[in-house]
Amino acid sequence: MNHLRFLRYFDEVARAGSIRQAAQALHVAPSAVNRRIQDLEDELGVPLFERLPRGMRLTAAGELFVQYVRGRFSALEEVRSHIEEMQGLRRGSVQVVASQALAPEFMPRLVADFRRTHPLVEFQVRIGDHVQALRALRAFETDLVLVFNLAIEADLEVVARFEQRLVAVMHRTHPLAQRPGGVRLRECMDYPLVLPNREAGGRQLLERHLARSSVKLRAVVESNSFEFLRGCLHHGNAISFQIAIGAVSDGGEIVSRDITDRQFPTGHLVLAHLRGRQLPVIAHAFIADTLLALGGADPPVA
Repeated sequence: MNHLRFLRYFDEVARAGSIRQAAQALHVAPSAVNRRIQDLEDELGVPLFERLPRGMRLTAAGELFVQYVRGRFSALEEVRSHIEEMQGLRRGSVQVVASQALAPEFMPRLVADFRRTHPLVEFQVRIGDHVQALRALRAFETDLVLVFNLAIEADLEVVARFEQRLVAVMHRTHPLAQRPGGVRLRECMDYPLVLPNREAGGRQLLERHLARSSVKLRAVVESNSFEFLRGCLHHGNAISFQIAIGAVSDGGEIVSRDITDRQFPTGHLVLAHLRGRQLPVIAHAFIADTLLALGGADPPVA
């Protein structure tokens, strides 16, 4: 399958933006990569890259061709997966982009449980937000995404949606943690707020609700790292907010409280893949396990 190797040369240059960097990743000589790119351009009759002083940039024709190449690689993985299934093997690779809230506990447990029955399967798990998840799907860099409040767009195939409420999280010694029941947002505002940045789905849900309220959201700390924010909860009576599935306890040190404000909205954890993409058989098996782990799901949005 030498022709597929040459297509991989092209794809690597498109990702790296440089023949030299692509050659290093592929462990071949830069001249070999350059020669194969030129062969492809001669065969197609159009330039696929603009040769710039600091690298390579796809032309319009190159953008079209890279989608074809990545779609072909995806289809090949599907065929390989079917062959492995026919041979009774349980190997393969699953690529997933998941929300940060799932990183500390849910995803490690899900992957470990799956590998008990599929010990030869390899995982590539990336942690990202809804924007990064969409980008990875469209670049054929992931099979599946499991992210909070993913926008439902025409090129997405939604497998399931799982309702998730936002909760307040705090250290177990926090004054609001000492009383039973939930908390109101106005009460939380009396303490230092450490919040995910505005790209996070939970932060967006919170701000949309407060836009209709006199309660003002003022963060003393913002971060794109949920792990860092959880660390902040150990100091100064800080409070943060997280979707319920991600409200990990840190060994009992961190607790969560429901938000009792009337008409406080919920969001959805969305499991999806690129519409029309042929997934590896093993990815379908992982989807089934994910559905079981998350329980009942809302029907997909049309």
